[in-house]
Amino acid sequence: MTEPASSGPGARSVATDSLAAALPNGMVVTDPDILAAYRQDRAQDPQAGTPLALIRPTTTEHVQIAVRWCGEHGIPLITRGAGTSLSGGSTAVDGAVMISTEKMRELAIATATRTAVAQPGLFNSEVKAAAAANGLWYPPDPSSFEICSIGGNVATNAGGLCCVKYGVTTDYVLGLEVVLADGRAVRLGGMQLKDSAGLSLTKLFVGSEGLLGIITEVTLRLLPPQAPASTVVGTFASVHEASQAVLAITSQIRPAMLEFMDSVSINAVEDMLRMGLDRQAGALLVAQSDAPGPAGAAEVEIISQAFEAHGASEVFATDDPQEGEAFTAARRAAIPAVEKIGSLLLEDVGVPLPQLPALIDGVGTIAADNGVLISVIAHAGDGNTHPLIVFDPADTDEAARAQRAFGQIMDLAISLGGTITGEHGVGRLKKNWLPDQVGPDVMDLTATIKHALDPQGILNPGVLL
Repeated sequence: MTEPASSGPGARSVATDSLAAALPNGMVVTDPDILAAYRQDRAQDPQAGTPLALIRPTTTEHVQIAVRWCGEHGIPLITRGAGTSLSGGSTAVDGAVMISTEKMRELAIATATRTAVAQPGLFNSEVKAAAAANGLWYPPDPSSFEICSIGGNVATNAGGLCCVKYGVTTDYVLGLEVVLADGRAVRLGGMQLKDSAGLSLTKLFVGSEGLLGIITEVTLRLLPPQAPASTVVGTFASVHEASQAVLAITSQIRPAMLEFMDSVSINAVEDMLRMGLDRQAGALLVAQSDAPGPAGAAEVEIISQAFEAHGASEVFATDDPQEGEAFTAARRAAIPAVEKIGSLLLEDVGVPLPQLPALIDGVGTIAADNGVLISVIAHAGDGNTHPLIVFDPADTDEAARAQRAFGQIMDLAISLGGTITGEHGVGRLKKNWLPDQVGPDVMDLTATIKHALDPQGILNPGVLL
């Protein structure tokens, strides 16, 4: 990739004059104070650079103009959604242009086809609300659903709490509009539920983390409303017992939700929400069944029996929606609650379900060996865990031990046949471990695809490869 055409504050306004002239007045921002707010995403990557300019487009055509300008000048281009990336996927690069999709917010619901056509800047929660207003449901539900964008969800193939039964973002993406590195806008897929025409290019862009193109529109599959759910909560003396209970449940049924919290997250959430959680518990499982009638009652019984058989000290079941939502809210609050203890390195490792107890036990060993606090929360029903490494960045020694633990957890997941990321993406923070998971041939194939679609390497450099 060629070096940016200019750098430094003195050259910035001159370098972007032609770009600003080609776009609506005020769309190109070079104010240093505003640029500073876009340097980092939620991962708080300390290596974040300083962008040359920020663009907040509202149409696909605006994105095309920016991409072509960057290509002509050899300037890197970083795409940012709501800035909630937990893997450094939208961290700024020195001298890059940042495209924020936050103002791309058009949405249309088609009840006849049960689809939503959304621009990428809409929040996940807004798509859910619009679907619900039309008697439909958009299932993917990251814990940050109220503040994360649909574009970011697609770029990382985000998951969430109900994915154990209903799948992740890619299962609901029917079509995309994508601006390629040469400025072309291509439409992939559409509203049809079945489509075998050509290569599955739509799926290629889901989870591609901004490396292959910029998503400017998404066609999403919607479902009929979810049936009312019954909730079962179990408290356990240890994380090992709770993880064994997870296996007992998933070997028999596919619950609508099966979430895990350890003692650190339980106490952190209780500190924040004061909802009466058992502070002495070693682990908490929150499960739901939305099967109708007798089938739902049977699933609740299976879940309750599995909890009891694996040492649960208390099992609570309810079909009251408000009570169930309270426990769901507790699980969603776990990351911000633990974050009040200290700075976090957030993991996103997943393993095949039979290896879940080994992963959770292994994380405990890594925490002890490195002398750091690690809280584990998990979408336990699909083996996707979020070890949260708590540390003080001002303590150089502790920060080093936290980084060491960060790498060891990914090594552990790989050794158990798992993945370094189940739903957050590789980004910049995890890319050094990707070759260990997928191997050199897959890395070569990935680089080949990247070069074919972006020969200059201007799209989101530093991510994944």
